[in-house]
Amino acid sequence: MEAISEALQPYKEQVGMAAGILTVGQMFSGCFVCNDIRKKGTTDGFSAMPFVGGCGLTVLFLQHGMLMNDSAMTNANLVGLTISLAYAIFFLLYTPPTGRSSYWRQVGGTALFTITLLGYVKVENPSVVEDRFGMIITVLMLALIGQPLFGLPDIIRRKSTEGLPFAMILSGTIVGLSWLLYGVILNNVFVVCQNLAAVTLSGIQLALFAIYPSKAAPPSKKRE
Repeated sequence: MEAISEALQPYKEQVGMAAGILTVGQMFSGCFVCNDIRKKGTTDGFSAMPFVGGCGLTVLFLQHGMLMNDSAMTNANLVGLTISLAYAIFFLLYTPPTGRSSYWRQVGGTALFTITLLGYVKVENPSVVEDRFGMIITVLMLALIGQPLFGLPDIIRRKSTEGLPFAMILSGTIVGLSWLLYGVILNNVFVVCQNLAAVTLSGIQLALFAIYPSKAAPPSKKRE
């Protein structure tokens, strides 16, 4: 990887800028999910975690970008945090009263966990904090991306991918590929591993759309 990194060094700024622009563009893919929620009139059947967890994860990626002193990652996550907060608020507005307690539990848990990790950064040895913090957020990112796969048994039972955010998954795959290339240029193992695993998980979810339709088939009427 080191040889490839050296060969691509002249393109570092261009690739970083492109990855940042794609990341911001990918953030707007959540608009498709929000539109589906708006048309349905409720968040029933949709998970808040991609938005709530996305806010926390963006804060952590912002911190990692600052630790790396990388302006491309820092700027992309500053914009991403603003957009993620807007999505989380939108989700709350369409969440029925019976589901709001669950929503706030997710917000509280995410906030507490995020603050704890930010506190860890302050007390950890500066010589190792970048690598260790990078490992932590890699695991968290993969858990968030792979979260829809926990509903795989239900997807198979219904033979439908309804509720899976196709636009977010597709755009996330493209963004992951761009940051994967940037990680190779930086010769940063954590950035490479993060995005290689993210692209793999996203690819698995994209494959589900090739197998099952996005809408469940209506129940067949029995003959009388």
